[in-house]
Amino acid sequence: MTYAKKRYLIYFISTLFIMTLPFITINGNHILLLSFDKLQFHFIGNVYSVSELYIMPFLLMFLFIGIFAITSMFGRVWCGWACPQTIFRVIYRDLIESTILDLRRIKNKQKDIDYNKKSNQIKKYISLILWGIISFIISCNFMLYFVPPEDFFVYIQNPAEHSFMIIFILSVALFLVYDIVFMKENFCVYVCPYSRIQSVLYDDNTKQVTYDFNRGGKVYENGAKSIFKIKQWSNNEECTTCEACVKVCPTHIDIRKGLQVECINCLECSDACSTVMGKLNKKSLINWGSTNKVLNKKDVSIFTKKNITYFASLFLSIFLAFYFSLEKESFLVNVNKTTELYKQKENGIISNNYILTIHNTQDKNYVFDIKLLENKDFNIKRFESVELKAGEKRKQVLILETTNDFNKLKNKPSKISIEIFANEDEKIKVRRQIAFFYPKN
Repeated sequence: MTYAKKRYLIYFISTLFIMTLPFITINGNHILLLSFDKLQFHFIGNVYSVSELYIMPFLLMFLFIGIFAITSMFGRVWCGWACPQTIFRVIYRDLIESTILDLRRIKNKQKDIDYNKKSNQIKKYISLILWGIISFIISCNFMLYFVPPEDFFVYIQNPAEHSFMIIFILSVALFLVYDIVFMKENFCVYVCPYSRIQSVLYDDNTKQVTYDFNRGGKVYENGAKSIFKIKQWSNNEECTTCEACVKVCPTHIDIRKGLQVECINCLECSDACSTVMGKLNKKSLINWGSTNKVLNKKDVSIFTKKNITYFASLFLSIFLAFYFSLEKESFLVNVNKTTELYKQKENGIISNNYILTIHNTQDKNYVFDIKLLENKDFNIKRFESVELKAGEKRKQVLILETTNDFNKLKNKPSKISIEIFANEDEKIKVRRQIAFFYPKN
């Protein structure tokens, strides 16, 4: 199977996965959802509120370290094989323009469309309409990662009441039309920050699109230099100078000049070279491999010191994210003190007032109550049990006071332990230590 067919298969699987992921739920919770409307983050069936996003830093660390690790080991495999920009360009350029409307040739991406022909002008307008429709669908699917499908299809029926969502969808769709149709691969070269930093992560063990200079020869005496240092040159120039690798390149480079920052690792040049060299019963001059493997004929191990450091960092990030995810509470409670520090009665009894914000993050309705833990010198003067629906949040007043004259107490604790619990399920409970203020003698 050619690299092109492998890429198309991965594109199809990736697209199908991304389009269907928002509709997949675990126990009513989404696999991946960042809801600004409900201030929730869904991750693999677990729901975290805004105040519970302590695992987010570790997930972001895993993401960024993972990007560096993959780039260091496999080059720009993301750019050529999974990046939405690349997939969208293949859909528009290779599917719509080339296969459906016959405006281009897939094997020659350097030839511009002849707009002097009236038929080509009409086809171009058709391609814009088709891509505009696809861009709108992509934009709606992107929105489903912020607004769950069960809410999205209700909101979209009342666009006037959800104007921001509609404007966002249209803005993303218009950007995709401008980016894919007019900016083309220039977005990767001049806008995407990843393309500007990825080359510094390369070394002689990085898998990348590599032209075998030892067999093909030094094609350009004054051409651009490769990022890698070539150890030797061979006089056995097997390159036929057919330039099939140049014609097929979507970023318009000549890989025979060496690896360049515009290369997205799509390996279309390798397919083209394999076809030509195969007719001569020879192997392709362009391969996906490291400099040490292809040019210097050295064995390459994935377990280098640098890669081991990456692996250890990734493991640590996942471990910390998992560890802190175990700290997830059954529901959320915030305890805030009122502006009045304390109130002292004539009999020496001290009272403190609090505002409790209880947020039921469960998917069932519960009645929440409160009790003191191991503190006989205090009692609850005021608190009314509260019934909260799934996802509901409410504030309740809590007043604590001493049972006797506070001055006669031997131990004057500054903190009191309380437990807020659901009457229907003893496992659903949260403990808090709250400050108790009293006059200092």
